Amino acid sequence: MRVAIIGGGIVGLTTAGFVQAGYFRNADITVLASDFDDTVSHVAAGIFRVGASFCGPNETVTRQWIKDSYEFYDAVRKMDDTSHAGVTDISGYIFANSSQDTVRNHWLESVVPVYRRANEEEFELVNGSWKYGSYFSTLLTQSNLYLPWAKRRLQLNGITFKQRELNSLKELTNDYDIVINCTGLGARKLCDDRRLVSLRGQVLKAKAPWMKMFFYGELDTYIIPGFNGIVTLGGSRNFDSENIKLCPHESAAIRERCETLIPSLKNAEILRQEVGLRPYRDGGVRVGDGSRISNHSKAIIIHNYGHGGYGVCMAPGTSITAVNAAVELHKSTSSKI
Repeated sequence: MRVAIIGGGIVGLTTAGFVQAGYFRNADITVLASDFDDTVSHVAAGIFRVGASFCGPNETVTRQWIKDSYEFYDAVRKMDDTSHAGVTDISGYIFANSSQDTVRNHWLESVVPVYRRANEEEFELVNGSWKYGSYFSTLLTQSNLYLPWAKRRLQLNGITFKQRELNSLKELTNDYDIVINCTGLGARKLCDDRRLVSLRGQVLKAKAPWMKMFFYGELDTYIIPGFNGIVTLGGSRNFDSENIKLCPHESAAIRERCETLIPSLKNAEILRQEVGLRPYRDGGVRVGDGSRISNHSKAIIIHNYGHGGYGVCMAPGTSITAVNAAVELHKSTSSKI
């Protein structure tokens, strides 16, 4: 059995792990990607916070994805080498003036250990006259630590990594029995998926070791501390933008919003600025949806892409579904041969 996972970001690596741990554990598994070191996963702050508008095929499936994902990262957090994995617990606040619903999250409230209204004293932690606020605890997965850690573990378990640029899924017809497509925005070309568009984001990475909690405000403003005193300041959401050049005006606006919320950040040193193109898909994430790659091949294709800005959060949950779909499709097609 030859299995290929296409995509070198967190969805691809997580899917590869579940492939090996499950039904295909004795398979010859290869992860293919045009680049393993420059993916949108590397830009993400990695906080486990799923937007209220996120959706899978239905509410039951979406809640299962969120539950499975949180439990997966929480288990990694408890491992002996968790400092190398880049997963830790974290807590903080979200504030808003628009509506009480803005600071609520129907996906997270039943999953994370704590999710409650902020009290009057807690509103004093930030600058501004905010009407609504919530406090919650969650997890953080810092991708520039987690991705190398996950890749090393997969390699030690015998999974092969190959750098390869694909122009068509049919190029894999004769090389693999099962292909799982985790190419994110690249699926727009490989699958001719016109529902897939880029959601451009820009963030700043700053040195602010005194920041121990995360803070969210409105206008896509967030401050998320990571490992080694590095804090992510964000952010932006530019729908259907392919521009990967840094915008100095956008960086200035992000810094101004973050410093207005937390004035001590005026003392933070800006280390770098980063841009990423999130793979947003109209209609939700494409998971499963299997078929043969071509009419002249026995190779089957399963999809796992279109997570938008929630690839880090949802990678484990959707990967479990994708691998289960691959198992069922393989069984059904094998029985007909």
